[in-house]
Amino acid sequence: MRAAVMTATVAALAVAVTPAAPVSAAPAGGVTEAAGVAAAAAKAARTGIEWGRCPEAEHLPDSVECGTVEVPVDYREPDGARIPLTASRARATGTPEKRLGPLVYNPGGPGGSGMSFPLYPSLGGLWKRLNERYDFIGYAPRGVGRSDPLSCQDPGEFTKGPNPSPRHPSDAFKEKMKEKAAAYARGCAEAQPERLPHYTTANNARDLDVVRAALGQRKLSYLGVSYGTYIGSVYATLFPGHVGRLVLDSVVDPSPGSVWYRANLEQNRAFERRWGDWKSWVARHRDTYHLGATAEEVQRAFDAAMAAVRRKPAGGTVGQKELVAAFLNTGYADALWAPYARALSAYAAGDDKPLVSLAAPEEAAAKGEENGNAVYNAVECQDAPWPRDWDRWDLDNTASAAVAPFNTWENAWMNLPCAYWKTRPSHPVKVGTRPGELPEVLLVAATRDAATPYQGALETRRRLAGSSLVTERGAGNHGVSGGNACVDAHLERYLFEGRTPGFHAECAARPEPEPGGRHRAGTKPASNTRAAR
Repeated sequence: MRAAVMTATVAALAVAVTPAAPVSAAPAGGVTEAAGVAAAAAKAARTGIEWGRCPEAEHLPDSVECGTVEVPVDYREPDGARIPLTASRARATGTPEKRLGPLVYNPGGPGGSGMSFPLYPSLGGLWKRLNERYDFIGYAPRGVGRSDPLSCQDPGEFTKGPNPSPRHPSDAFKEKMKEKAAAYARGCAEAQPERLPHYTTANNARDLDVVRAALGQRKLSYLGVSYGTYIGSVYATLFPGHVGRLVLDSVVDPSPGSVWYRANLEQNRAFERRWGDWKSWVARHRDTYHLGATAEEVQRAFDAAMAAVRRKPAGGTVGQKELVAAFLNTGYADALWAPYARALSAYAAGDDKPLVSLAAPEEAAAKGEENGNAVYNAVECQDAPWPRDWDRWDLDNTASAAVAPFNTWENAWMNLPCAYWKTRPSHPVKVGTRPGELPEVLLVAATRDAATPYQGALETRRRLAGSSLVTERGAGNHGVSGGNACVDAHLERYLFEGRTPGFHAECAARPEPEPGGRHRAGTKPASNTRAAR
């Protein structure tokens, strides 16, 4: 049975939906985006969310409920075209008197979906304890999943392998990649010519405020990871009076000059450092993996694999690009170190099956991979101006590759459609709040995070007045919550009691993984590099 969330209390929330300040002037005959958000949120408060059985396409169990929240394509035209955002819910399991309402989650991207968040309690630990007191709310942002999905290329062609990835690309190879990027940009423009300008972080933050109202909440409790932290920072800037408890985990640098071209260049260096961490760990366990006694020897083993798949792709589909994309995952989570070391070790010994299992393109995942990449480009290319001069890209990435060769050029090719984007980009929201505007906010970060370098957390703490930072010192896991007992204790105290540790607290890194681990289903992240996952 489907139950609508439509109560007098929810309807009364219409009076509390005006954001702190408008961010743009109204077009001729139109309204400001601030007024558009207020109108959309008031309507969402009256309508609520009709929760019911999830569509089969979501692959969620019967214990999870699904619904939709409509948001305007363009907040300057709140009565115009709309996008139905899909949402999911796992009800709080604790007694009614202990429940604290909904906790909304965004896992990052741009292009990531949070629809599986209601499954997190099955992992136990922090997530199970949080779900005792909070409804877990996931959602798919505009363009993602079933939320009016954006696609810019045939998914099968997008994920098709094998592909080359030369460390020192020739002029001819660069020309080929420029043509490919321009074609992808054209594909995005042709797919959604009217909606493409409206894929921005600012609109994602506005959508989040409409979701808040649809949930019947005056204040938003939110957990954002990676790019989800940037949405959270922008939300706190645009809607400081609507912030309840805000957790930003693995924090994006919101400096306008960093969004997004510079962020990607900084990310290259950070991934190179994490790549070194993995190689050093493999070398320390040379008796298990037999890939060398030093990081340099492990690199030579990887280089040998790169040369081998160039001559003969592993499994017929794993070339150099697929190999780099797969091993980039070692930069995201220590839990992946052992299975990737085992795969490289087996390949060096003549067995390519573990490597193919980790790196081969998955036909079943092609649609989601391309959709995520399309939204990633749409948001990042639209959020801020990008260089249009190839010479600038070539100069900057050649310099980056000299010190961070592992992933620089693959990251450049992924972002290069922004050089050919068909819409006029916006400018980043100037993230920042004055003392007293926000309640206490909790930031969580690891000092060796590659996807969102630690500087982003320090800059966000400076910009969001009154925010508190918990640092996992000497660690590099991307997404700190739910794995470090010290960090989790701070997070629970904040989400349950509203208390932060003050300006700064530090937690020791969790132990390094044990060698010899095997790859487990569900541990393979998406295979493409993103400036803010």
